[in-house]
Amino acid sequence: MSDLGYLMAVILVMALATFVTRATPFLLLHRRADHPLLIFLGRYTPPAIMTILVIYSLASVDFIEPPHGAAELIATLLTLAAHLLWRHALLSIAAGTAFYMYALQSGLFV
Repeated sequence: MSDLGYLMAVILVMALATFVTRATPFLLLHRRADHPLLIFLGRYTPPAIMTILVIYSLASVDFIEPPHGAAELIATLLTLAAHLLWRHALLSIAAGTAFYMYALQSGLFV
């Protein structure tokens, strides 16, 4: 098998595995959509995962040495403010990421 054929086969298998793992819960649980456990998980899992991601992202920030994690904290606060203002996850994440990348690339807090 050529390199291109092998690469296409790997991509096809990965796409199929991703599709199956994403579709399986909908196929198996479509009759139990109103189950209290599923309602609970649907309501509280996304905020819990986002909180874990924020904590993980800020865990390696050095708050002792200057600039004391200023870019990270301001980007986090900007993301939070944008989300509270507009309630649009993609927009708030993009705003925080854009500010953080600008702060890093411009040397704003160096």
